[in-house]
Amino acid sequence: MNSSTSTPGNEALAPVAEHQRVFLWRDHASLWFSLGVGLLVMQMGAYLLPALSPAQALGAIVLGSCIGAGLLGWVGKLGCDSGLASAGLMHSVYGRRFAQLPIVLNIVQLLGWGTFELVVMRDATLALGRQSGGMAASYWPWVVTLLWGSVILLLMSGSMVQLVRRIVSRVALPLVILSLLWLSWQFVGMAQAQGFAQLWNRSGDGSMGVLSAMDLVIAMPISWLPLVADYARHGKSGKSALTGTWTGFALANIWCYSLGVLVALTLPSQDLVTALLLAQGGLIALSLVLIDEVDNAYGDAYSASMSAHSLLPRWSIRHWGLLIATVCTLLALVLPMHSLEPFLLILSSCFVPLFGVVLGRLSFGANAQELMHKAPPVRWDAVTLWLLGIACYHLIPYLSQAMGSALPTLIITFVLAALTRQRQTAQVQAARA
Repeated sequence: MNSSTSTPGNEALAPVAEHQRVFLWRDHASLWFSLGVGLLVMQMGAYLLPALSPAQALGAIVLGSCIGAGLLGWVGKLGCDSGLASAGLMHSVYGRRFAQLPIVLNIVQLLGWGTFELVVMRDATLALGRQSGGMAASYWPWVVTLLWGSVILLLMSGSMVQLVRRIVSRVALPLVILSLLWLSWQFVGMAQAQGFAQLWNRSGDGSMGVLSAMDLVIAMPISWLPLVADYARHGKSGKSALTGTWTGFALANIWCYSLGVLVALTLPSQDLVTALLLAQGGLIALSLVLIDEVDNAYGDAYSASMSAHSLLPRWSIRHWGLLIATVCTLLALVLPMHSLEPFLLILSSCFVPLFGVVLGRLSFGANAQELMHKAPPVRWDAVTLWLLGIACYHLIPYLSQAMGSALPTLIITFVLAALTRQRQTAQVQAARA
């Protein structure tokens, strides 16, 4: 679907037509590899040390990435099979009235993360400029923020499908892979010079358990759960959406988290960008990674516009996107986003149980389109499970610091939602009658 197309209907709650389903396996894989790469992901990897040993960190990264990306691909398959965006899936499960609450929460978190991405891009650009001997004046943060905001506005004025197929797959992806290869080569060389065996055998201080580390790794793919269906619905087959999304994001997540661990081992620093710049050729490699951050900010803005359009369809997705990109840019100019990051993480915790219930209710052959069309104002059983899941997410750390919150909450909500699907089926049958 072209994001610039304006129709009188609600594009976010209508399935994508067959002739508009053009994404193949490589499109899904390219998009989600590109979205999985980011400076924030590398920084999260660096947080695993010195709590864990390198071997423990790598194990948590691989296992957590495979599980998290698998969940992401699963929701993508639901979106592709039904042709529905995330807003449509929420309507199917929670009811047409109540679904507006998680949709609004999703818009708020996407505004926050879109703003945060612009701040990350601004700070990295300023670090690059100052490394080159420029951008010392006080007005440069404003200029750089407006510059990156203008780039997002320009992208929002075009077609999402064409952006993925022509720019991400053909241009951005090869460049970011080259930059990751270069940075990996440089930091592996540094590790070898410092004694790779000695670094690898370094023990952790035990301040974080492996399961808690997995929770930190899973956090990244799970943060994309409210967005994945907005793109996967354009796929030709659910199988390719599942495997392409899973493969692309898992590889990116493993690579970036592992690179963060490697940087923390060889050049311990509070500032990951500064550490990357110290690598030979780091200026060029970091510039390419920074350019790839653009699609993360675009992804937040596009999905926020899709969600907003589902609530007020009189504005097209394109017009909502332009407004949201503008708001993110203005917020990046005035808000201390780094201090607001904990709030965004708390808000994101609402979407772990939300999609645990979605997976439990819409998997195993459920017809999401029919459920949406026959949905009552509120499906109270699904709402109760979601609220129970939110409570579990925040109570589990008090019971055990070692097990993490995300995975147990997902399992609990998924199992309960799957076991109570009969009520959802009965509601649909009653609506038919």
